[in-house]
Amino acid sequence: MRIVLLGPPGAGKGTQSKRLIAKLRIPQISTGDMLRAAVRAGTALGVEAKGYMDSGDLVPDELVVRMVAERLRQDDCRSGYLLDGFPRNVAQGRALSDALQSRSEKLDLAISLQVGEADLVERISGRRVCSTCGAAYHVRYAAPAVEGVCDACSGEVVQRADDQPDTVRSRLAVYRESTEPLEAFYGDLGMLRLVDGTGTPGAVEQRVFGVIEMGESPSVT
Repeated sequence: MRIVLLGPPGAGKGTQSKRLIAKLRIPQISTGDMLRAAVRAGTALGVEAKGYMDSGDLVPDELVVRMVAERLRQDDCRSGYLLDGFPRNVAQGRALSDALQSRSEKLDLAISLQVGEADLVERISGRRVCSTCGAAYHVRYAAPAVEGVCDACSGEVVQRADDQPDTVRSRLAVYRESTEPLEAFYGDLGMLRLVDGTGTPGAVEQRVFGVIEMGESPSVT
């Protein structure tokens, strides 16, 4: 099963990705991890990417697509894979489709987690993290026993700068402009499945596997 998992920041892609790869026994292909590994290994593509990264520039789409295509040729991807953080825009989506088509392959599904903006802002802006040990909390769903104090190490529990509500809304605006158009792209290819991303992680997991097993898209509230 070859899957792309889409969804805005805070939609639960990280949680559902872990459940998908465990149940389907396929690798999770993360462009961020892949770029760092290629740089560490000193591959030709890694050296090229490092030049952009060291100068603070975004790695060009064409180079990212080449790296992804090279990764998908490895043996552990023969039974499928889950793409995480890629493609990020329609140009990358088209390039990936072309690369796969050249090998007589194609993606099976593009699953998009649907969560309203108000819920996303609440989820992300409610996150807290221990400044000492990195333990994660949420003011509504998993608050520390003592406000501002880590249960594990008694370190200070803080809100990260990029989790501030205004910053969250800016991140969501970037997603809507750059990545959300992939829904129409994959919809035109007949492989898009919309999944309600609200509720408990277990409930969302059931919906995700429902579209995988049944090939149907449940209603989104």
